[in-house]
Amino acid sequence: MDELIGRLVADTGIDRPTAEKAVGIILDFLVKEGPADKVQSLLAKLSGAEALIQKTAGESGGLGGLMGGVMGAGMRMMSAGLSMGQVQGVTRAVIAYAREQAGEEAVGDIVGAIPGLGQFV
Repeated sequence: MDELIGRLVADTGIDRPTAEKAVGIILDFLVKEGPADKVQSLLAKLSGAEALIQKTAGESGGLGGLMGGVMGAGMRMMSAGLSMGQVQGVTRAVIAYAREQAGEEAVGDIVGAIPGLGQFV
């Protein structure tokens, strides 16, 4: 995950702790909303993913903690300090990185199974 975090810091200008939090929120979202078997297979290919999820799991993120789905994850990231544009950019970057690591088909199956996610990536 260090490579992904480094890319986010360089490409979006957000600091490392915020990038780590955002990635953890996105991965936590995938775990909660995606098909369990496919998400677990993806996480196995993303070294350090589980640690980032654990790091952010207890943080509700203000109103985002009350909402589920794509909107809840977006609200959690905005509560962490990201703008709407940064939320979209970070989400796209995380999904692109996942595709590099696990393949288009595996990630496409996950994205396709989560209502509303496809419009963000």
